[in-house]
Amino acid sequence: MTERRRILVCDDEPQILRALKVVLREAGFEPVPAETVEEALDLAAVHPPDAAIVDLVLPDGDGIDILRGLREWSQMPVLVLSAVGDEAAKVRALDAGADDYVTKPFGPRELVARLEAALRRVGEGAGQPAITVGDLEIDVAGHRVTSGGEEIHLTPTEWGLLKTLALNPGRLMTHRALLIEVWGPEYADDNHVLRGQIANLRRKIEPAGGRRYIRTDPGVGYRFTDEP
Repeated sequence: MTERRRILVCDDEPQILRALKVVLREAGFEPVPAETVEEALDLAAVHPPDAAIVDLVLPDGDGIDILRGLREWSQMPVLVLSAVGDEAAKVRALDAGADDYVTKPFGPRELVARLEAALRRVGEGAGQPAITVGDLEIDVAGHRVTSGGEEIHLTPTEWGLLKTLALNPGRLMTHRALLIEVWGPEYADDNHVLRGQIANLRRKIEPAGGRRYIRTDPGVGYRFTDEP
C-alpha cells in the first residue's frame, strides 16, 4: 500500500481546519493539523511533511513566519491560504518563497489541484534537457525553442523569461521575482519593461487564436501552464 503524503495544515479557525482535513483525506493525503506558528514548526521539525498549507493570519504570527522557518531547511511546496486577497499580501507571500496563494473561500478541487501541481514540481529537475508543452519544445541545455518543429528565435531576455517560467511550471512567479532573476536586483521594480518583454514573448510562442502558455495574475505576476 502506498504511503499517504503528509500535508502540514495550519489555520486557527476550527471550521476551516476541519474542512481542510476532510478535503485532504478525500484526496488521498494525510493532514497534519496545527493552529499556531510554533506548533506548525515543531510538527514539521519532528516529522517533515511533504508539503504545507498555511493561513496568513495566525495568533502568534503569520504564515510568512512558518514559510521562512521551513525555508531554512526545506524546499517543500508551501501554499498560503488566506481571506486576505489584496495584491500586496499575495506578493509578500510569494516573494518570501510560497509556491502558490489560494484565497478564502476556496474550492476544494482547486486547492487540491494547486497542491498536486506544487508536489509534481518537486520532482522536476531544473537540469532536464527539454520541456514539451503542446507544440512548444524548450531545450534548456541546447538553448533552443521550437514550435511544431520550427525554431523560434528569441532575444536573450525573452529566453531568460521563458526558461525561468518553464522551469517553474504552474508556479505563480511575481513581477519582482522575474525581474530580479532575468534583469538583476537593480530592476526589481521596473514592471513596465517586464510587461513589454512578456508581450513580445507571447507574440512569438503563442499562435493567434491558439494555445496560451503564459497566464497572467493581474497585479501579481505570471505562470507557465501546461493546460490547454
